Amino acid sequence: MALSSKEGIKNLLGQIPFTAELYWLVRQRGKPIQSRFSLRHLQNAMPDLVAQAAALRQNAPAGKNVFIFATLHYWIEHAALLGLALASQGHKVTLGFLPYAEWQSPINRFDLRRQNYYARKVLEAAAPVMESVSLLNMRTNYKPMGEGMRDLVERVTVFDTQYTLQVEDVDPESEVYKLRWERNVEAARAAQAWLSANRPDVVIVPNGTIQELGVVYRVARAMKIPAVTYEFGDQRQRIWLGQNAEVMRQETDGLWKARRDLPLTEEQMERLRSLFVARSRASLVENFARLWQDTPAQGGEQARKALGLDERPVVLLATNVLGDSLTLGRQVFSKSMAEWISRTVQYFAGRSDVQLVIRVHPGEVLTHGQSMVDVVKSVLPHLPEHIHLIKPKDKVNTYDIIEVANAGLVYTTTVGLEMAMSGVPVITAGQTHYRGRGFTHDPESWVTYFKLLGQVLEKPEVFKLTREQVQQAWAYAYRFFFDFPRPFPWHLVRVWDDYKQRSIRDVFSESGKEQYGQTFRYLTGEPIDWANVVD
Repeated sequence: MALSSKEGIKNLLGQIPFTAELYWLVRQRGKPIQSRFSLRHLQNAMPDLVAQAAALRQNAPAGKNVFIFATLHYWIEHAALLGLALASQGHKVTLGFLPYAEWQSPINRFDLRRQNYYARKVLEAAAPVMESVSLLNMRTNYKPMGEGMRDLVERVTVFDTQYTLQVEDVDPESEVYKLRWERNVEAARAAQAWLSANRPDVVIVPNGTIQELGVVYRVARAMKIPAVTYEFGDQRQRIWLGQNAEVMRQETDGLWKARRDLPLTEEQMERLRSLFVARSRASLVENFARLWQDTPAQGGEQARKALGLDERPVVLLATNVLGDSLTLGRQVFSKSMAEWISRTVQYFAGRSDVQLVIRVHPGEVLTHGQSMVDVVKSVLPHLPEHIHLIKPKDKVNTYDIIEVANAGLVYTTTVGLEMAMSGVPVITAGQTHYRGRGFTHDPESWVTYFKLLGQVLEKPEVFKLTREQVQQAWAYAYRFFFDFPRPFPWHLVRVWDDYKQRSIRDVFSESGKEQYGQTFRYLTGEPIDWANVVD
């Protein structure tokens, strides 16, 4: 039988009540239907999780009415663990979920209902302390969406398409866009229905920018319900938090306002120096679990020789990975990162008095979308001698180029922050978290961008950062890398390994509360007190 015929039959069966559920009970016998949607780790741990949460809950004061939403198996498992932890502290927790295994691939209704029933049965074991609800089962009002709801669905759908295809120009007729639009509309209607009926005190959502996660966050905020988003970076036992904000926008205004005037101690300076030595040497430090370079630093002069740079001023343009959550919706004056790169390269084509080094993000080796290499080549198929293109796989260390750079151009990458820490004048073109902190140049239009660029190239020595600005860049870097991520016991990537080391009981012991208690309160909406955060 052709695959399309099988899918057609499954879609038909998916419309008949109880067929999928009965099939799962008889044939699956309580097991997942595919490895891409397996909750087996959660299922195995559930008896112990519930027992610990129930025991702690007996002596806990009544807390808030909390709604946590997740989709995809790994987020559902993590959200369930988080929900049970909050339930142990007296909060009334409801875990809402959508049982999708993939965000970019269609699924027939029969298989979706089987996955839904499987997830429901796993989560029912938490019923003594935590409720669960499938948004797939929500009865919704199918009258036309209001303009505001339609706009938020459209915004997330555009982000989803950019993220999935790793493009910036979105075709509404593409299959990915249509799929994401359909799912996001369903998620928006279901979330609105449940939130309207229940009005929780706070909504907690991973990421909060893309996919159904982004939809539920935006629906909550449109309904003026407080919402907290969270994500994980490179550090173990650390979590990023956003209160009434998309965490991926890395909003540090409150943090910087509270701590910008606090001088760094020698211990803090040494900690920060160790981090950047490790970044440049392609090694690991502290609890960081990612290498930022695959080639150790060789020194600036070695980079000059390798690239054939002479004594003319050097400008480093560092790109981001296209479609990364940290770049979505970050335009300031350009319509896209690619447009900014294209127009900047065109400008430098006529500036043979300056050497432009374009460092394409090494992370592109893991992507499948448009490369910034192609963007550059579309403008200049044959690069002039004063423009140098470093491709993702090229064995060149970015920190060696920073050492010889006279100026830097960035979209949102942290390379801009690192250049400022070295005294290099930096022009930001995207809405990055360190924009406007006093140590970068931040144009608001193409006119001011090119005017500023011309001034910097005319007299780069005049624009070199002052001692005070460099100190400010270092202070901000410490706050961003060490204060912004808050202590948290269970990282998404290794959640069950972490749980073996730190159970719910351990986390809420006296010593555990001292370390993690503040973070859990922030997750439930207590305003972050950046002046008194616990490290």
